[in-house]
Amino acid sequence: MRRIVSNLASKMVQIIDIGANLTDPMYQGIYGGSTKHQPDLSNVLDRGWTGGLDKIIVTVGTLTDCEPTFEIVKNDARLYATVGCHPTRCGEFIPDPESYFTGLCRQIEEHRDKVVAIGECGLDYDRLHFCEKDIQKQYFEKQLDLAEKYDLPLFLHCRNAHDDFVEILFRNLPRLPRRGVVHSFDGTLAAAETLIANGFYIGLNGCSLKTEENLAVAASVSDEWIMVETDSPWCEIRPSHAGSKHVRTKFPAVKKKEKWEPTSLIAGRCEPVMILQVLEVLAGVKGKTVSELAARYYSNTMKMFFPKEQAACREDEDK
Repeated sequence: MRRIVSNLASKMVQIIDIGANLTDPMYQGIYGGSTKHQPDLSNVLDRGWTGGLDKIIVTVGTLTDCEPTFEIVKNDARLYATVGCHPTRCGEFIPDPESYFTGLCRQIEEHRDKVVAIGECGLDYDRLHFCEKDIQKQYFEKQLDLAEKYDLPLFLHCRNAHDDFVEILFRNLPRLPRRGVVHSFDGTLAAAETLIANGFYIGLNGCSLKTEENLAVAASVSDEWIMVETDSPWCEIRPSHAGSKHVRTKFPAVKKKEKWEPTSLIAGRCEPVMILQVLEVLAGVKGKTVSELAARYYSNTMKMFFPKEQAACREDEDK
């Protein structure tokens, strides 16, 4: 395992996972409400750092995610977070919209050094049984107030809702100077180009690389506008996915969760270290090296989410 997860590190590249759901119960050993093994988030993170990850941005999808998220990130300078409400959870605003919004503001203000984006927010018309369209649209736009108020970029979600998504987003462009990234992108090239033309980056993970059509889009998107993520514990690259033919690094995993050990990856559970496979697929479809792409995507991510740190590094280089 040590040899495998050190592949990225040995290439002397840095990677930022822009989206990892580290508060998911799977990292506490809980699957479908049943405990299968000990909590192992510390082991998961150790594998990520050993594998070459420089930073991880932990995704927040609801106000109640905030407290456990900031518990995770508070003592590690490599961990950061978003703050926002996922479109499928926007019904949580309804009982007391102002109180919910104020709660999000409070979380940002209390953890300003750790919050790098507003989100995950947007529209999801594939899962309207969780939250109807009008509610999603209303509170997606409401969260743009957070981006304006705190001068933060957006961590965006769009599923089967492109027209309404861009209508709301583009109508508000004048008050969104920092723009952001549309994560887990699986749309058309035309959709990607429309977003890029308006200053938004494209976030790619295993769910962005499932089909041959997905691969063609990823191959055509300019590297200057791509960021990478795992969306772990979801969006692993499965053998049935079109992108799997480009995967070079395999991560041995136990199939039975009860056979977990501290060094175990779990079959069906994605981890941040598996971002290497996302890079390998992109390298395969673009005809470039993992190291070349990693450097480009790292620079893109620093520019968007860590501009002060990037500027400081450049000053040091110029001395």
